[in-house]
Amino acid sequence: MSSDQKKKNGFKMPHIYVILFVFGIVAAAATYLIPAGEFDRVELENGRAAVDPESFTYLESSPTGITEFITAIPRGLVDAGEVVFFTLIIGGMFMVLRESGIIEIAVDKMARKFSKKSILVIPVLITVFASIATLIGTAELSLVYIPVIIPLIIALGYDSMTAAAVALCGTVIGYTVGVLNPVNTGLAQTISEIPTFSGLGFRLVLFFIVLAVTILFVMRYARKVQKNPEASLVYEEDAQKRSEYTSIGDQEPLKATGRQIAGALMVLVFFGILIFGVIQLDWFMIEMAGLFIIMGITVGLVSGLNLTRISEAFTKGFREVLMGAIIVGLARSIAVILEDGQVMDTIVNGLGSMVGELPPVLAAAGMYFVQLIINFVIPSGSGQALVTMPIMAPLADMVNVTRQTAVLAFQLGDGFAHVLYPTSGYFMAALALAGVEWHKWIKFFFPLFLIFMFISLGALTIAQITGWS
Repeated sequence: MSSDQKKKNGFKMPHIYVILFVFGIVAAAATYLIPAGEFDRVELENGRAAVDPESFTYLESSPTGITEFITAIPRGLVDAGEVVFFTLIIGGMFMVLRESGIIEIAVDKMARKFSKKSILVIPVLITVFASIATLIGTAELSLVYIPVIIPLIIALGYDSMTAAAVALCGTVIGYTVGVLNPVNTGLAQTISEIPTFSGLGFRLVLFFIVLAVTILFVMRYARKVQKNPEASLVYEEDAQKRSEYTSIGDQEPLKATGRQIAGALMVLVFFGILIFGVIQLDWFMIEMAGLFIIMGITVGLVSGLNLTRISEAFTKGFREVLMGAIIVGLARSIAVILEDGQVMDTIVNGLGSMVGELPPVLAAAGMYFVQLIINFVIPSGSGQALVTMPIMAPLADMVNVTRQTAVLAFQLGDGFAHVLYPTSGYFMAALALAGVEWHKWIKFFFPLFLIFMFISLGALTIAQITGWS
């Protein structure tokens, strides 16, 4: 039998739509098997609602009906509207930049500058992305980074998987360890009633360990692709991108017109506004999306495009990322089904009780795995903290685990899975922007995730043994 025939007759991963739809069916079935229940919510000083850990009560069963099931996907799209439209607008805005020629010129110059030391781009970018995420907690910025770096990464002889890894792994390790991250570390410590950002030294050491491991892992894959392009996990998908960006060394350097230079300067101005908005004004996806619309129009006009070409570029960009936007809604529909059946709190309560049955030496690891499981259905760091930490903090006292360690178990269990589970909206949108299929990403990322798991369990064991607080 030929290799082509073997490939044809072998197992083929279902489309991501099918995978998520099956998860939805499983979630609907769970509402018939898991008792309904809920915690009371209490308002914190910052206005957020957290659960009262002593208030769990069982409710009358309310399993998912036919109407709830068939409307789950549309409702998921509505609930995830911020991410859906943010994805579409980013795709449109970057297509305007490509249409203006600014992206090609920037890539040409960067590729020539790094042509003899291209591998250095990877550690530099991962370190920058991780440092930003560990300070301000916006792993979603990977959605911004990916369209920017893909042309450069491919022009240097790598692939879209490398670009996705640089952005996604860089942001997620910074976000997860959260040296000064207000979204996970700060919030979880506040809920757990321990000093905000205490224990910084231990997290800083952990940050550098995880950063070094990530850089080496991504560089190893990148070198393999550069040496043999056909070893790329996305070799076929990158065919068009390679034709657009890898011929840079064979042509004369691109020269920018005066209007293109002015357009590039406007890009820098808008990114400066973006950074200020995120750090000082607490901007998130709605504000950033609005800024990107104005940015696309302004930069397009300054660079010499007319309004018709700008509009057509936006439309073309929307089309290229449409599947990723729809995937976000599909992923959200799973949580919608579990919320309809009122089993989300029951799951959290049951998993928390299981940790309470473990001996102290295993309790911290148990908390980690509980958070890892819960992240599948609550793929939001702040949302997961508000639901789980009011339970895990007092539980930590009962099983002789410090609250600081319980917070770390939350961070590590929540964070790395953000770029593993297909229920993570921004992650699936980022893969769509990169042109990388989820199952191929898993083939690349899962070995690194196992390393992260080993490091996480090691860190929690050390924290438990030393009584870190």
